[in-house]
Amino acid sequence: MDIKTASALRRLRLVSAPEAVSFLLLLVCSALKRMTDFNAVPVMGAVHGILFVIYVLFWLDAWNKTKWPLKTAALYFVLSVLPTGGFFAERMLRREAEASVIAARARKEGVVNA
Repeated sequence: MDIKTASALRRLRLVSAPEAVSFLLLLVCSALKRMTDFNAVPVMGAVHGILFVIYVLFWLDAWNKTKWPLKTAALYFVLSVLPTGGFFAERMLRREAEASVIAARARKEGVVNA
């Protein structure tokens, strides 16, 4: 894996968890708005919207650089629209990055010819 691909995956991984947290906070604020006089939905909506747009841009960049199959790319996108999906996406991206580092080290040491 080259440095640009690794960077794209790292950026996507780093924005996944904050995007999921902002989604959960938006849901909580939405419930509080209906039950109390507390209304933080406009602020949390803006924060979540910005993080979601960033996630989608990083997702497109990662898809372009990694050449994921459509099924994998769709999975990462679907995870972004589920309330806790960002946490799962972050974990999967971390595992993918670790596997690529292990493969690169094995190639460097001549263990495999991939």
